Amino acid sequence: MINNLEKKMKLAFAVSIGCFITSIIIVGTVCAFAFRYAEEQRKKIYVIDHSVPLLVEQTELGVNRTVEYKSHVNMFHLLFFTLPPDDAYIKNNISKAMYLVDESGLAQYNNLKEKGYYNQILASSAVLTIKTDSVKVDENRHFTYYATQRIERETSVMKRLLVTEGDLEEVPRTENNPHGLLIKNWKTVMNKDLEYVEKKSF
Repeated sequence: MINNLEKKMKLAFAVSIGCFITSIIIVGTVCAFAFRYAEEQRKKIYVIDHSVPLLVEQTELGVNRTVEYKSHVNMFHLLFFTLPPDDAYIKNNISKAMYLVDESGLAQYNNLKEKGYYNQILASSAVLTIKTDSVKVDENRHFTYYATQRIERETSVMKRLLVTEGDLEEVPRTENNPHGLLIKNWKTVMNKDLEYVEKKSF
């Protein structure tokens, strides 16, 4: 009888220990699941667009960094090379572009200004626009930018191939530099005529 009682006590103790360990495992699993779920929910953000809530998801900084590299390069070139015959507009665009590039961009701007490039645009009422063809960025953050520039004057339309290159450096994000990047060692590799068409006069 004593042996049976000891066996029952050992069995009860073993069952109790087993239940306790199982409970700890279940609680740990539930806590881990709850923590993971809470982290996923924190990445979901609601943005109000014209009084309509839109669900967006937060991503890690590095996930879309390559896209930001290309967007930064594209934004700079659009600002620098979109030149209507409007002096105030040109100065405003160039001012914005200078936040995105180092002194190499300023040097190129000053060089064009000294040659009377911007005065010629105003005098001839030319409209210069640019269409990005592609932006290539390697693992060292060196980029090559390919674009087609369109120069429309009163009597003609010219298309030019523009190729530039430079390096990208990480800097703090600001309102004037939302991507947190700075173009360095920027230079024009190629700028040649592709097509020249004279407008028909009526």
